[in-house]
Amino acid sequence: MKALAVGIAALVVSAAAVPLCIAAAHRWDILDRPGHLKSQRAPVPYLGGVAVFCGVVVGALASRPIVLVPITMALALGVADDKFALPASYRLAGQIGIGVLVALVVPLHLPGGIGVPFLVAASVVLVNGFNMLDGLDMLAGGVGAVAAAGFAILLLNSGRILAAVLAGSLLTFLWYNRPPARIYLGDGGSYLIGTTSAVLLAYAWGAGVGAATGVVSLAILAVPAAEVACAIVRRWRGHGPLLAGDRSHPYDLLVANGWTAVAASAAYIAAQGLIVIVVASVDHTSMTAALVVDASITAAVLGAAALVGGLNKPAEARP
Repeated sequence: MKALAVGIAALVVSAAAVPLCIAAAHRWDILDRPGHLKSQRAPVPYLGGVAVFCGVVVGALASRPIVLVPITMALALGVADDKFALPASYRLAGQIGIGVLVALVVPLHLPGGIGVPFLVAASVVLVNGFNMLDGLDMLAGGVGAVAAAGFAILLLNSGRILAAVLAGSLLTFLWYNRPPARIYLGDGGSYLIGTTSAVLLAYAWGAGVGAATGVVSLAILAVPAAEVACAIVRRWRGHGPLLAGDRSHPYDLLVANGWTAVAASAAYIAAQGLIVIVVASVDHTSMTAALVVDASITAAVLGAAALVGGLNKPAEARP
């Protein structure tokens, strides 16, 4: 009940913050302008991530405030990129630093000292995965909200509260991000979702949590992780820079093949919902069940991406 109450509070706080963030983005010229990698035809305010952050703060203060350290750094790095278009090397260095902070504030109890590199890698993958998903209205926010709901089911105590507030904050944001979007997450928002998801993943692998729970939690994040894997394969096959943007993501190809943007986003969100249902239905004490779920969901997500051409479409590099 506490997680639900705090989640509702986060929703209210984010709802109050979104209009302020829209005004601030216009005032400070933090806008996403049309371009060859952009789908909109007019400038749209960034800073949606700041509104989501306001809601996340509510949950962090009600549970474990120290998790705000990596989450705040992620938001700051993303907003700086929104405003100044940071070089890829700067962004990657910042993401690695964020991963180290995640490992420090929510340490894992894994053998052989693999906890830190595991969380650093997971943080980099999730930050970039949600950033890549942020290409259509409602897509990254919708997938992030449903994934957070999955963690709220899977986790207890502080982890459940943080998951609930992320889900609640994103639900508010989605009202303003529905087509035609009045505000975007921006890199600040996608970095925040990725980092908060990494924190939730760390809770799933924390002290006192069964190993099977940690293993099955990986399936909840299969969609953003697969987005990164597909981009790497696609850009390698297209002989393009691995860190360059492109418009050949699976959702882009769905739209190019006649789907509406709303339908493409809805398909992703529905797939994420199905993943959460499967994860919630398995025995979280059975390692065999957890491994079968992980393997099945990974194969299904990558197979769907390959089916629409997301693994072999040449990348389109940024100018």
